[in-house]
Amino acid sequence: MRPRMECVVNAVVEKRLGALPVAAEFLRRLDLAGTVDRLCPGRDSAHLTHGQVIETLVTNRLTAPAPPRQVEDWAREWAVEEVFGIEPELLNDDRLGRSLDAVAEHLTELTDSIGAREIGEFGIDVSTCHRDMTSMSLHGAHPADDQDEDYPRIKHGHPKDRRYDLKQIQTGLAVTGDGGIPLLSRVIDGGAAEISQITGAMNALRAMAGPKEFLLIADSKLVSYRNVTALINAGNESKASRIARAKTAPSFEDQFARLPAEYKERALKALQPRKEEGFVSAVVLM
Repeated sequence: MRPRMECVVNAVVEKRLGALPVAAEFLRRLDLAGTVDRLCPGRDSAHLTHGQVIETLVTNRLTAPAPPRQVEDWAREWAVEEVFGIEPELLNDDRLGRSLDAVAEHLTELTDSIGAREIGEFGIDVSTCHRDMTSMSLHGAHPADDQDEDYPRIKHGHPKDRRYDLKQIQTGLAVTGDGGIPLLSRVIDGGAAEISQITGAMNALRAMAGPKEFLLIADSKLVSYRNVTALINAGNESKASRIARAKTAPSFEDQFARLPAEYKERALKALQPRKEEGFVSAVVLM
């Protein structure tokens, strides 16, 4: 008769798995950690690279968002160590802060690189993009002398939530018409005029889309002297269609009264009002 084997369970550890494997796979395909580490190399002696930390922070935002001081607890309750191979105690708020400081200097390159990567990796159609800005009101004094001049400043502006008593920071986001996937993001000075951000976004999207034609859908802030002339001047380099909601002017020609004569005819031909829909449509001009 065979001896019976006895098994004694000393402890049972329960952790939440949730969407961790899905997030890990998508982040791997986007090469988020590798991109961060190429832009922000850390010390060789560090237990974690900046890329590993940022990858974990993104996963936290996707699963159970927590402030930095609670990310370590989240990692302990969830199967972060099993999925990402990172011990929870390494994700303390000091370590998270160092990684966030490191990527802050390269945020534009990082987000643009990830945007370009997602286009190729997932075959995203970027022929149509939707872009707009929003504001985030912030409590506190935020004196100008305490703010770093190398980064967007917290200032009074035109808040979307009408909290004129608070200062704000702004963000611009462009998403694809194919699935509404974020493609281009920018953090913008709280006092910056929305109309002044269009040409920069257009150039960034054009570089990201490559030789493809694309359609940018925006609101009335697209239509200004500076924006229209910049789009016309870029005409020999790329092709783009624009759609912008018409302003309140009764005649759209009034919008371009300040355009030089050599631009006016080309601009008015390209930007034809569709009054019945309240939109201004631009056929391929550039």
